[in-house]
Amino acid sequence: MQYFIGIVPPDEYKEQIAVFRNRWVSNRLKDVVEPHITVKAQGGLTEDMRWLDNVRETCSSIKSFLLSMSEPATFGNAITFLGVESEEVYDLHKRLVDTVSPSPELIDRYFELDRFHPHLTLGQTYWGMNETEIEEMKLSAIYALAPFPTFHVNYLRVYKEMEQNKYIPFEDIQFGR
Repeated sequence: MQYFIGIVPPDEYKEQIAVFRNRWVSNRLKDVVEPHITVKAQGGLTEDMRWLDNVRETCSSIKSFLLSMSEPATFGNAITFLGVESEEVYDLHKRLVDTVSPSPELIDRYFELDRFHPHLTLGQTYWGMNETEIEEMKLSAIYALAPFPTFHVNYLRVYKEMEQNKYIPFEDIQFGR
């Protein structure tokens, strides 16, 4: 079993993203996980679950913050995503990595710390789309998903892999007040 930790957009916008992603029949991302922004990837989040109490403790000292979604972009020709604007999300990411203490190899593998680029994935070639669809999706998202919301982040969601490449919500962890 693997885990990761993310931020979930407001329900209404999350549903709008899900409907948008489903317009591409080839996009199998819908079968993997709900729309989210990953703030701590799988590295160090082991089955022994010792990390979970540490993450809860870290979250208890974090205050709610504002996060803004922004224009779609791509990572090369392989991934279309919505951007994320928030200084606090970088601090949150660093605090979670420090709390979990994954190995340098895992930090590198999962693009953490200096390589962290917060985003919300809309589609990618790994999950069935082709490069033409990736570009088409980026252009369509400019109109279909605007206006890009700003919202308060009050909690994190831990996701658990139930079967290979199928993640479900496991636990929501509220921030301190």
